[in-house]
Amino acid sequence: MRNLNRQDTVASAPQMSSDQRRALAIAGAAHALHDGYADLIYIMLPLWQAEFGLTYAALGALRSVFVGAMASLQIPAGFAAERFGSAIMLALGTALAGLGYCFAGASSGFATLLGALLVSGIGASAQHPVASALVARAFAGPRSLKALGTYNFAGDIGKMTVPATLSVLLLALAWRPALALLGSVGIAMAAVVYFAAPRYERGRPQLPQTESAAVQGVERQPFAFAVLLTIGIIDSATRMGFLLFLPFVLRDKGASAQAIGMAMTLVFAGGAAGKLACAFIGARIGVVGTVCLTEGVTAAGILALFPLPLDSALMLLPVVGVALNGTSSVLYGSVPDLVAPHRRTRALSIFYTGTIGSGAIAPVLFGRAGDVFGVWHALILVAAVVLFTLPLAALLRSALARSYGAGTT
Repeated sequence: MRNLNRQDTVASAPQMSSDQRRALAIAGAAHALHDGYADLIYIMLPLWQAEFGLTYAALGALRSVFVGAMASLQIPAGFAAERFGSAIMLALGTALAGLGYCFAGASSGFATLLGALLVSGIGASAQHPVASALVARAFAGPRSLKALGTYNFAGDIGKMTVPATLSVLLLALAWRPALALLGSVGIAMAAVVYFAAPRYERGRPQLPQTESAAVQGVERQPFAFAVLLTIGIIDSATRMGFLLFLPFVLRDKGASAQAIGMAMTLVFAGGAAGKLACAFIGARIGVVGTVCLTEGVTAAGILALFPLPLDSALMLLPVVGVALNGTSSVLYGSVPDLVAPHRRTRALSIFYTGTIGSGAIAPVLFGRAGDVFGVWHALILVAAVVLFTLPLAALLRSALARSYGAGTT
C-alpha cells in the first residue's frame, strides 16, 4: 500500500507530445496570470484607501468579492467547460479577468471598483478547474501528478512577476493606467489561449489500476479528508488575513508604495520556494509533520514582525512566505491520496472551493477586526488562528492511522 505522504516519482518518462507541451504551457501561463491578478489587489489596497477613504472592512470586501466570485463559480465553470470546451471557457475567463482590471482602472468610487473586481473574479473562476483539467486530460497516471505540480508552481511565478510588474509600472504611471495596461494583457492572452490550446474529446485518462487499491482504506474513512479540508480552510483564511494587513504594517514602518510592492513580491517568492521545498519535506516527514512545522513557523514569523525595523522585516518576509504557502502545497498534494481515482476531480473541486471560499470570507472578518482593534491586534489574532491547525494535525494523524495503520503519517 502506497504511503500517503510519499510523492510519486518516475524514473524515466517518455518525451512530451506537441499537444502535451501546449496544454501545459497554456495552463501554466493562464495560472500565472490569474494568480498574479488575484494578488495585485494587495498592492492596490493602500492606494485605494487613500483614493476613496475606505475602511479596513471595505478593503477586505474588495478582496472578498474577487475571491468569492472565483470560488463560488468554479464548479459551474467546470460544467460549462465540459459542454462548450476547455479552450473556449479558459479564453473567456482570461478575457473577463483582464477586462475587470481595465474597468478597475476606470473606476470612480468604491461601488464601481467593487463591480470591476466582481467581473475579474467571475473570469478567474474558470482558471483552476478548467486549466488543471486540461493538464490532467493531457497527462495520464504518475505523469499527471508531475505535470500538475509544474502547473501549480506556475501560479507562484505569476504571484511574483505580475505584482512586481505593477510595482515597476507605478514608478512611471498612475495606478489607473497601470491597471488598465495589465488588464489588456489578459485580453490579449485570451486570444492566444483560444487558438493555441489543444482540443480533447470528452473522457478521462486511464489511471493505473494499482492506485485504486491504494486508496480503498481512506475511501471507507472519509473523516481524514474532512480534517485535511478543515486545515486547508484555516490555512487559507489566515494566509489571506496576513496578506490583508501586511501592506499596512509595512506602511507603519515607513515603507513606500513601491517598497510595499517589492515586499509582497518577496513573500510570494518565498511562497513559490516553499511549495517546492515542502513537497520534499512532506515526502520526508509526512503531511502531519509538515503542517506542524510550516504553521508553527508562520505564527512565529508573524509575531516576529512586530519588533523588527523595516529592513529586518523585509529580510524576514521570504522566510514567512515559505511557511505561509508551503502548507498548501502538501495539503493539495495529499488530496488525490485520500480518494479513489474516479473521485479526484470532484474532491479537488470541493477542496479548491472550500479553501478559496474561506480566503474570500476571511478578509472581511479580519478586516472588521482591524477596524475594531487596530491592525496590529488583528495581526495577533491571525497568528493565534494559525495555531488552531496544530491540534487538527494531531487529529489528522489519528484519522490516517485508522485508515492506513501505523507509520503512514
